[in-house]
Amino acid sequence: MTTRVLVPSGVLGLGFDSAALAAGVATRPDIIAIDGGSTDSGPYYLGTGTSKYSRAACKAEWKQLMLAREQAQVPLVITSCGTCGTDSMVEWMLEITRELAAELSQQVTVATLYSEVSPDLIKEQLVQGRILPLAPAFHIDAASVESIDHIVALAGAEQINAALATGADIVLAGRATDTAGISAMPLARGEQHGAAWHGAKIAECGALCSTNPTSGVIALEVDKTGFSVWPLAEAASCTPHSVSAHMLYENADPHTLYEPGGALEVHDALYKSIDEKRVRVTGSRWVPSDQYTVKLEGARSVGYQSTLMAILRDARYVANAKVWVDRLTNYLEKEIASRMGLAKDDYDVEFRLIGVDAALGELEVRVSDPAEIGVLVLVSAQSEELADELAKLINPFLLHYPLNDNEELPTFAFPYSPAQTNRGAIYEFCLNHVLVLEEPMDGFRLEVHQI
Repeated sequence: MTTRVLVPSGVLGLGFDSAALAAGVATRPDIIAIDGGSTDSGPYYLGTGTSKYSRAACKAEWKQLMLAREQAQVPLVITSCGTCGTDSMVEWMLEITRELAAELSQQVTVATLYSEVSPDLIKEQLVQGRILPLAPAFHIDAASVESIDHIVALAGAEQINAALATGADIVLAGRATDTAGISAMPLARGEQHGAAWHGAKIAECGALCSTNPTSGVIALEVDKTGFSVWPLAEAASCTPHSVSAHMLYENADPHTLYEPGGALEVHDALYKSIDEKRVRVTGSRWVPSDQYTVKLEGARSVGYQSTLMAILRDARYVANAKVWVDRLTNYLEKEIASRMGLAKDDYDVEFRLIGVDAALGELEVRVSDPAEIGVLVLVSAQSEELADELAKLINPFLLHYPLNDNEELPTFAFPYSPAQTNRGAIYEFCLNHVLVLEEPMDGFRLEVHQI
């Protein structure tokens, strides 16, 4: 048997080529699968249970996919709904689906798969030794778990197949691995396990594995001996290089990919062009693990933050920006202590020099001579009021502070007014662990809706 999966894009909300989607539907896929989430943009979205992507954009794209599903008469699956995959984001996608079903006069069966886990369950499993750390490991206990705002478990193919087994037209899944929704049906239909997982990894980001990454739409065909992959846009091709290189994407080891229930091994994989668009891959292996584990993600609030921005253009200050920041930092510590009575542990002020080392900090190895430098100041504290008050105290010094005591005060540029921006609560990831399950659906919930 052969299973064909149509992947419209790397994520819902990013966009795809509508003509390529139509061409993909014409290939008569067995399932349409797309991811909806990522941790790429940090812990805020999981911490707040909200989406990174525009609701309007997601609804517009989901409308096209619901129409494509109706035309193809195959299941439509989205995993990691609303960026973070919390229960609230599954409900968010369900609401969008309800609206579109009414607008399109469609009658559909929708399965919702929930993967949010309660702190109480995590504490119970922690006591039983079923929470195992990943590297880099850090300590968690009952108290720290209680402080987590949202915890999700990453579903694998088994949970997605449980949702598909309900006979649903549409599956809206909470947090899942990027490959789960793509590999699920090929695995359920008995295709080669290694090929199903490897093909899902290659297709997870849509046309990123092709020569035209922004075109979005990819077709994946999995069978008993391997898989074939090709883009649907006219100006796109898959090559052995573009396909094999995707094992490097978001993966510490380009030869091994860990998933719930085992690991994909591609040491012996062979990549061969079939024609000018398609690549055939064989030799991938699936190695089952002794335990069935799912990765946990958690995020919690760690305070509040305000930001300020100034721009240095004077050549002398640009050349001595780090010296100026060190001098200003020392001065501000004294001012904050004397004016506000705060110790260094009561707050955090971080300077980032945009154009110098804002991304890598001390790890930066490139040296250049920029014409101007943006000075971004991150002010963090345990209350919103304190973070804002600190930013206001810093404001005039960021605008006028000199390199030396015996020179005239400079004036720098503020790109907007007010110079400080209140960012509200900030979050951190606080779990890097797996949960050992007796059965794949333990901790997950399924509901079926007639819409």
